[in-house]
Amino acid sequence: MTVANLTPVAKTRGRPREFDMDAALDAALRVFSERGYHAASISELTEAMGLASGSIYKAFKDKRGIFLAAFAHYRKLGRRRLEAMIASAKTGREKVFQMVMYYTELSYGEAGRKGCLVVGGANDFALLDEEAAVHVVAAFAADEKLMADLIRIGQADGTIPKTVDPGAAALAFLCFTKGLRVIGKTGRSREEMLSAAEAAMKLVT
Repeated sequence: MTVANLTPVAKTRGRPREFDMDAALDAALRVFSERGYHAASISELTEAMGLASGSIYKAFKDKRGIFLAAFAHYRKLGRRRLEAMIASAKTGREKVFQMVMYYTELSYGEAGRKGCLVVGGANDFALLDEEAAVHVVAAFAADEKLMADLIRIGQADGTIPKTVDPGAAALAFLCFTKGLRVIGKTGRSREEMLSAAEAAMKLVT
């Protein structure tokens, strides 16, 4: 099953949608990010999403369905923002830095305290649900592959040394960026996170 296939249909084919799916999933994301999967209740989700319980069950079936749809929505929006940041950079090294900064900027302040749904899903939900685990693993793998590709771009344009192992460095960056999202929940400052990001860039020096 692809990520795209996780998004439910709010109404049957040929009938108008009763609610804004993106807005509903945005609201569900806030609840899951702040509360975690297990602590979030259907009543909290219903209130946040502004939907009647009947609409919730018709569109998503259960809390698990809401989580999987919200997860897919989260990944789609995040990937779009990440790719825009990477596209703004000219060299491979700059693209690597932009990817690191994408996660750094989400790891302090209010965004940092909310944490990451992908990381949270790995800790909170994926171990108990095979389908969720597949999508969490795929999300990690996609980030790791993208970083390795960016490192290779940098090696091709001369901004990253050929001695850097793209696979090993990409895995190290994956561990670093996901770790940032965990540490970000503890209230670290922007200055601290920026210093960590600068230190991480030594992986491609």
